[in-house]
Formats: sequence, structure tokens, C-alpha cells
Amino acid sequence: MEFLTTKQAAELWGISPRRVAILCAQGRISGTVKAGKTWLLPPDAEKPADPRFEKSKTEVAK
Repeated sequence: MEFLTTKQAAELWGISPRRVAILCAQGRISGTVKAGKTWLLPPDAEKPADPRFEKSKTEVAK
């Protein structure tokens, strides 16, 4: 199985590799594996939602 590195995921999601590593360490990305000092992500991993931004009530009602 192919995995993505934190750098590759960061490029796909438009965030820093450090932020991807933090999300992995917090368990917010499912299917991650730590190999030595490197986090490996499954190729179908999705960027977790930012909890600072809630969906507005109009978006939820749609």
C-alpha cells in the first residue's frame, strides 16, 4: 500500500507539513502510521475540518 508523507499531504491540502504532523499526533486523521519520526498517511486521507469555524445554521438547514 502506498502512503503519503506529511509533506505530500501538506501540498495537497494547502497547509504546512508541521500542521499535518500535529493533526496526525492528535489522532484527527484516521489511518495514519508513524514510521520512525515520519507520519505516513493513507492516500485517501481527508483533511479534518477546522473546529474554529462552525457551519452556519443556513448551511446546516440545506
